[in-house]
Amino acid sequence: MTPPVRYRFDAFALSPRQRLLLRDGCPVPLIPKYFDLLVLLVRHRNEAVSKQQIFGEIWSDVVVTDGALSQAVRTLRRTLNDNSREPRFIRTVSRHGYQFVWSEVVEEPDDERIAAGASAVIPSILVAHAGGTGPPAEDGNSLERLVDRLFAALAAGPEALDDARETAERLHLLDTPGSMSLINRRPDHADAVAVMRDARWSMANAGAVPLDAASALALIRLRVADARRTTARRWAGAALAGALAGVIAGLVGGLALSIAGSAHAMPQAALGLAAIGAVAGGIGAGGVGAGLAAAEVLARSRRGLALAASGATAGALVAAAAHAIVRAVLAGLVGATDIEIPGFLEGLVIGGAVGAGYAFATPQPPGGGIAAPAGRRRAAVALMTGLTTAAAGVALALADRTLVGGLINEIARSSPNAQLVLAPLGQLIGEPDFGPGTRIIISALECGAFGAAVASGLTIRPAPSSVEGPKSRTSH
Repeated sequence: MTPPVRYRFDAFALSPRQRLLLRDGCPVPLIPKYFDLLVLLVRHRNEAVSKQQIFGEIWSDVVVTDGALSQAVRTLRRTLNDNSREPRFIRTVSRHGYQFVWSEVVEEPDDERIAAGASAVIPSILVAHAGGTGPPAEDGNSLERLVDRLFAALAAGPEALDDARETAERLHLLDTPGSMSLINRRPDHADAVAVMRDARWSMANAGAVPLDAASALALIRLRVADARRTTARRWAGAALAGALAGVIAGLVGGLALSIAGSAHAMPQAALGLAAIGAVAGGIGAGGVGAGLAAAEVLARSRRGLALAASGATAGALVAAAAHAIVRAVLAGLVGATDIEIPGFLEGLVIGGAVGAGYAFATPQPPGGGIAAPAGRRRAAVALMTGLTTAAAGVALALADRTLVGGLINEIARSSPNAQLVLAPLGQLIGEPDFGPGTRIIISALECGAFGAAVASGLTIRPAPSSVEGPKSRTSH
């Protein structure tokens, strides 16, 4: 086994084994992801490390944008007293990635502690700058100049957004309340407040940045622009997974009808149930998935509440629209006006359960980003979300609320010679008809499959080209 190695460069010592970065023997705090990024760059210092490799190795469990990587590099440069225009340590490789360029890196055995005291890697999302590595205290005139620079960068358009974010971080390091006082005196300050609020997420000891209506909208625009492609892919993935789950559920339902004694109807029943499942699952999962994807992008504080509320809202809206359409179709085609159709309440409960289960299974990723578990962890997220949604389905069934399975059965019962009557399924559990027990089981399976499908679709990792997003035209 290769013995552990630590690295010395300039006044710094970097120990991957001890997870320590020291400057002149003093620990320099960094959040874990940023520490890992520095180690990766130092280890591969003889080559330019691509963004794709960085995202794959450092952010393998979350989906983040180029903005998150730019912020990480800015923090490392500030910690190392580096300069993007004349880099001593980290060089930007245009349209590719970054390279550690200090030429005199010394490797030595890491077989003993290099400093006493607590670990320099703090397990929170707060990024601290070590004593002596940040900028010196500045007076009010300096704050004014930085505020001028912030507004100038925002006026220059999207290509100067990195400069705006870096300036906001400096203002937080110096004096958040004083900076906000100066910013709020300016006209058209909503965008500046939004950038200050966004930068506050990763700055240690930053003060409060209150939002008014205009700055809240500006913050939403900023975060959506950062993750537009990821958001679109996630809700589309949820819709596709929901449609697929509906098809599988329909085919299984057809098989169950065959086992229950309706073998003559099995092909037609399976195809019919699969088609209905695909439409209902795809539309429902697409709506709820869109709500959850938006909440993940926009909400950094109170993430769990935001996911549950967004899922409930999206589910209620989709279900209410579907209720109106199905009622109109039934009245126009078969004259049925007394069939109970799932609607607002059912969508509210199911969507909220999906959001709550997903939030519980995917805690807020440290350092920001969107949860993207892989392998067994992803399967566990889908299972947890499915179980939570299944519990909601049981509650609705106990309250005698109709879901898709019950709706199919009622429509079929009102139509002569219908092949999709689900009453024979009751025989599998000893009920003569589509009774309470059958309703509970079908509702639990229906909702559980739906919740698991939404979670599975949301956690599909985008291809590397999509992760990287649009190329920045500025140096980081």
